[in-house]
Amino acid sequence: MKFRSRSAGLITAFIVVAAFQVRAERAYTPKDIDRIKVVNDNQLSPDGEWIAYVVGSSDYEQNKSTSDIFIVATDGASAPRQLTRSGAHNSSPRWESAGKRLGFISDRNEKLGRQVYLLPVSSAGEAERVTDFPGGVGDFVFSPDCEFIVFAGRVYPDQPSPDTAAVRDSLDKEKKLSAIVHDHLLYRHWDAYWDKKTTHLFRQDLAGGKPVDLTTELQYDALNYWLGSAGREFEVSPDGRWVYFSGNQDTDQAVSYNTDIFRAPTDGGAVETLTDNPAADNHPRCSPAGSMLAWRATSRPYYESDQYDLIVRDLSNGAQTNLTKKFGRSVGSFFWSSAGDTLFFSAEDEGDVDLFAVSAEGSDVRKVLGAKLGGGQGYHLNVQASPGERQFYFRHRPLTRYYEIACYERAPGRVRLLTGHNDSIFAEVYVPDGKDIYFAGTDGEQVHGMLFLPLNFDPSKKYPLLVRIHGGPQQMFGRAFRHEYALFAGAGYAVFACNPRGSTGYGQKFTDQIRGDWDGLVIGDIRAGVRHVLASNSFIDPRGVAGWGGSFGGFVCNWLEGHNEDGMFATLISHAGDADQWSAYGSTEELWFPEWEMYGPPWENPEMYDKSSPIRYAAGFNTPMLLTHGDLDYRVPVTGSEQMFTALQRQGVPSRLVRFPDEGHWIQKPRNRRFWYEQILEWSDKWCK
Repeated sequence: MKFRSRSAGLITAFIVVAAFQVRAERAYTPKDIDRIKVVNDNQLSPDGEWIAYVVGSSDYEQNKSTSDIFIVATDGASAPRQLTRSGAHNSSPRWESAGKRLGFISDRNEKLGRQVYLLPVSSAGEAERVTDFPGGVGDFVFSPDCEFIVFAGRVYPDQPSPDTAAVRDSLDKEKKLSAIVHDHLLYRHWDAYWDKKTTHLFRQDLAGGKPVDLTTELQYDALNYWLGSAGREFEVSPDGRWVYFSGNQDTDQAVSYNTDIFRAPTDGGAVETLTDNPAADNHPRCSPAGSMLAWRATSRPYYESDQYDLIVRDLSNGAQTNLTKKFGRSVGSFFWSSAGDTLFFSAEDEGDVDLFAVSAEGSDVRKVLGAKLGGGQGYHLNVQASPGERQFYFRHRPLTRYYEIACYERAPGRVRLLTGHNDSIFAEVYVPDGKDIYFAGTDGEQVHGMLFLPLNFDPSKKYPLLVRIHGGPQQMFGRAFRHEYALFAGAGYAVFACNPRGSTGYGQKFTDQIRGDWDGLVIGDIRAGVRHVLASNSFIDPRGVAGWGGSFGGFVCNWLEGHNEDGMFATLISHAGDADQWSAYGSTEELWFPEWEMYGPPWENPEMYDKSSPIRYAAGFNTPMLLTHGDLDYRVPVTGSEQMFTALQRQGVPSRLVRFPDEGHWIQKPRNRRFWYEQILEWSDKWCK
């Protein structure tokens, strides 16, 4: 087969078109990504007058990221004020109950790692270190009376003492032997090998003294790291007597998705298990009076993308109610009203993440923050409420800008921004506002997508098209800013992003339809969406269509490589995608995922694994392809991209493999990230323009 780059013949035409581009907005480029500030973890003060939050920054020259703590007044009367300037990672701001000091985590001391510090808010002063835990700490929370904090730390389960951990850590560093011995699965996770430790919860009195392990008897992590988390997985009860937390104590950690709710006395004592649901229970939160406990729960074991419902239990008699069983959407993070009679929760809903409310006794769910209520489209995350819930404070991310802190006034129903950390960059560049489109999927089911127009759009001209395919597969592309929308629109592409079968936010049935059908409805939906976009928009050049996906989206591109008989795609770009489901099963870590999706392990269902393996269709590979992968990706190991690259190269198909030895599932380091986006743009231009 003859392959031809489409770039060379269009250089002259590009120069002519560029001469007539006179709009003030310029193209968003990979260099601009380093200017984006990441606004995160907003925390409302007890009196409702201030919000503490984190701002993350990238330093391309130093090839690192840093973060600092800011505060801003909720009335918007003054500009945000920066509280930390250590050049390190300062994160997790938490207010004392009096609102005069902030606790936060910082790695400013390289030898000590992540530790908890206290900082006065209203007056100048140095941060005071509270913890000195070997290996650093995870998240933390104040007790209601601020006499102590509870934090997460890692210890050796056979000797769960911080002092012992320090000694053993030191001995490990001095060892000359590099061998790693595995006696059970889940020996590595995401981007790191198991360090033989488990996460426990500790009490640290602010008056001093050594930390006290509240979960000594646990053999496995008290808390779990997983993508479906709704936030901090532990909380101290209003009376300070208990710490409630969620984790997985099943022996077969690689297969079990059975997280439960536990509690332990904060003055020491046995851990109690509060749930017996064989599926997931997590994110426990006490009512303001402490008489009720709420948490999220799924109903189907092993299924991480099952619908999360909101469960409430009366702690006095054990009576339990599912508040959202008929809601049809998965509950995200949530919080109690100040009166304790209502729960507010976030949920994905057809491209937006909005806020909903339900009474603690159970009633119809109602939306309280969203576009039709004056709250704007996009993501409304980390929502917190003023006393009486007259205002909601949250991180807002619409299509045309990145996260900023915002306030929603319930009456009259309007949003005002409290921060503008990214105002300067978004004032300069073109950021497309997507247009919603709906089309009939494989079997006639309605599918939602968005179309973004290129910079200086002229309907009389022809433009290439980027088809963006999301991962998961149980995720969604929302009405929220993404770098690639702006990058490709700035580079002269129309961009199409859709939510095919398996996507979240469109009902649980729609999500469930991906199971055992990775090569069916989802592929048909994507192809139907491309045909719809091409038929409805004559300005798009059907010869210049690129497909780009990551994770499950990478699998889709790998699949399309062997099933592009009609030439729909001029090129395909796969990041972190599986190629062979047999080898993927044997080298990944969270085995509950493939065993759910493929109806068991490969020796029990070999036909399913075979038909869902793109490499089995290598004889049909004929589309130029770019593959990218991080060598530290243990969720979707790099062998998938290596297998695809080998088959492509052996058959003479134009292909390139870009690997990052120091990256995991996501490409995050500033220099790597810029190079990654530049490679993707360069490859797309070569075959689509």
